[in-house]
Amino acid sequence: MSNDNVKEIEDLIKIIAKLPGLGPKSAKRIVLRLINKREELIKPLTNTLAQVYKNVVRCTNCGNLKSINSKCICVSKKYDQICVVENIADMWVIESSGIYKGQYHILGGTLPSFENKNSGNGLLIDSLVNRVKKNSVKEVILATSASIEGETTSHYISDSLKNTKVKITRLAKGVPVGGEIEFLDDGTLFSAFKNRNPITNE
Repeated sequence: MSNDNVKEIEDLIKIIAKLPGLGPKSAKRIVLRLINKREELIKPLTNTLAQVYKNVVRCTNCGNLKSINSKCICVSKKYDQICVVENIADMWVIESSGIYKGQYHILGGTLPSFENKNSGNGLLIDSLVNRVKKNSVKEVILATSASIEGETTSHYISDSLKNTKVKITRLAKGVPVGGEIEFLDDGTLFSAFKNRNPITNE
């Protein structure tokens, strides 16, 4: 019997198909697996998703994900180095490589190269400046993508930090022009971090 006319299944397939890397066919296979393992998968998945929806929020200080029931790592540990990335996926990639062990600052995107950037476009740039000043940070590593928007964001952040004494570095060779941090391999990331260059505000 075809399940095409079961609204609940159709709705679930449509939702799952919206996830990155998944299309209708993959979504159908996942839904079938869930239905066949409803006690083992659907019930715990439903409970976990409900808890994530209720309790997980974005930290307004560093941009990382945190539980509403606990303090974010950015305020619970001392640090003198911050790696600035565009999104959480970039942070996870760098973390998994083991190259960098310090604190992160997740901007929440990049600045468009063609718009007025005086407001920071809603990115967590002001909070980055506050973190640098409050924690006496010695180095800010700009790990934005090597795209026009990434470069624009990097320059804007550098300009925003020009009145501080912090050392600003940028990931160097290894990151191709137009390259996205999320899709770089460990070797490329290692080279980029090892050969990062200082940015001067002249």
